[in-house]
Amino acid sequence: MKKHLWDVLLIGGCLALALVLFLTSHFGQEGGAGVIVRVEGEEVARYSLYQNGTYPLNGGTNTLVIENGAAWLSHANCPDELCVKQGKIRLNGQVITCLPNKLTVTVYGAAQNDVDLVS
Repeated sequence: MKKHLWDVLLIGGCLALALVLFLTSHFGQEGGAGVIVRVEGEEVARYSLYQNGTYPLNGGTNTLVIENGAAWLSHANCPDELCVKQGKIRLNGQVITCLPNKLTVTVYGAAQNDVDLVS
C-alpha cells in the first residue's frame, strides 16, 4: 500500500510541476512588436505585428500572413509543409522554421505601449 501512495504522490508532483511550467511559459511572456524574416541566417525583412497584411517570402516559396497581432505561414512549397502546421506566433521569441527553404520567422520586441522612447 505504501508503494502505491508514493506512486500517486510522484505522479501528482510531476503533473503539478508541468502545470506550473506551462503557466509561467505561456502567460509570462509578452506579446511581440514585429517579426524578423531570415533566409539562410541573413535578415531579409521586418514586419510589424500591428499592421495586417500578406507577404510573399523567399521569392514566393512561402507566404507570411499577419493579422490581429499574430503571424503565420499560410503557404509553403516544401513537401511536408511543417512550417504551415506550426500555427500562429505572437509572443516574444517564438519562431517558425521552414528547413527546406532555409527560412525563419521570429517574433521580436515588446508589445506596443503608450510610451515611446527616444534615444
